[in-house]
Amino acid sequence: MSSILITIVAIPVLLWLIARFFLSGKSHAAFDAPAPQLTGKRTEPSTEHNGVVQFMQAAQANGPKLKRDEMLAAMRKQMNAMGENVPFEGEIKSVQIDGLDAEWVVAPGADPDQRLLYLHGGAFTMGSPLSHRAITTEYARRLGVAVLAIDYRLMPEHPRRAGIEDCQAAYRWILENGPDGPAAVKNLLVSGDSAGGNLTLMITAWARDEGLRAADAAIALSPATDSSFTSPTLKANLETDVMLGPLFGQAQAKTPRWIMAWSSFISNRISPASPLVSPLQGDLSGLPPTLLHASTAEMLEGDAVRYYNKAVSQGSPVELGMWPFMLHVWHAFVLQMPEAREAFDHIEEFARRCVPSLNKVSPALEGEPV
Repeated sequence: MSSILITIVAIPVLLWLIARFFLSGKSHAAFDAPAPQLTGKRTEPSTEHNGVVQFMQAAQANGPKLKRDEMLAAMRKQMNAMGENVPFEGEIKSVQIDGLDAEWVVAPGADPDQRLLYLHGGAFTMGSPLSHRAITTEYARRLGVAVLAIDYRLMPEHPRRAGIEDCQAAYRWILENGPDGPAAVKNLLVSGDSAGGNLTLMITAWARDEGLRAADAAIALSPATDSSFTSPTLKANLETDVMLGPLFGQAQAKTPRWIMAWSSFISNRISPASPLVSPLQGDLSGLPPTLLHASTAEMLEGDAVRYYNKAVSQGSPVELGMWPFMLHVWHAFVLQMPEAREAFDHIEEFARRCVPSLNKVSPALEGEPV
């Protein structure tokens, strides 16, 4: 009986020790400070922002009760619907990259040799080039670049590593291919939101380590930077994050961190201490000029702050724009919200500072009613 009791006690302790010292990686609590100054200067959210939040909350409250697989399918469909009626006067052209579906988003008059690789968000389980057309068309209009949005493989149908490999393949491909066919890139930008922000930060470090041509600029919107889930704002901002809070809040609030680390390892099949899934855990020196955006209301605020402070401490030219009140990846509502257009103004200023030859080929659209 005593040996059984010892085993019962020892197994959880062993699992905790593995999570604490191997899966969670190094502690980054030292990079919680200093807190950056706000870039967004509004003292309260806009009427348009509040309208988007109210719409989302109503949809969450009135949505049908579905099983897990049904819920994922419904969320994927809902995300894609966001991009179906985005106005755009340019060309959206399908392309395949060694079997990987992707699309070029090219505004009239764009320079095909100035390119932006876009990696969509969606918790690595949803999203597509279609779902994020509000963002990719805004980039195309404002910067005059040819935007390549890829449909990387998603979980749970595919392992996390498959999506990573798709992004790496697309990075290599865009260096030598444009919307008109094979041609060397002149200037390259990389961007992504949320999960795609994670992939953006992963790929710039990976390109450095592989000795590939570096991006001229990288832009990560509300990025997830640490898959070991140790940032304090994952809990502190639980109530103010109107998007991620209802989706992931209960897990964050009730599950011990060491169990979250094991959950990340099991679902990703990669240790959360690996820079492949936790860019924060890697070497952040020698990176290209990088801009992060985050909201002080979102659960991933701390992920962005920690990444910024660590990268700056290691000498990389990384900047952080912070907005108050905003929902996660508010940039996706650029057609509705003035704060999203303000954020894109900030992105455009950064991109032009990094790549002075960029041209705005058509004006950004004015906002539309929610």
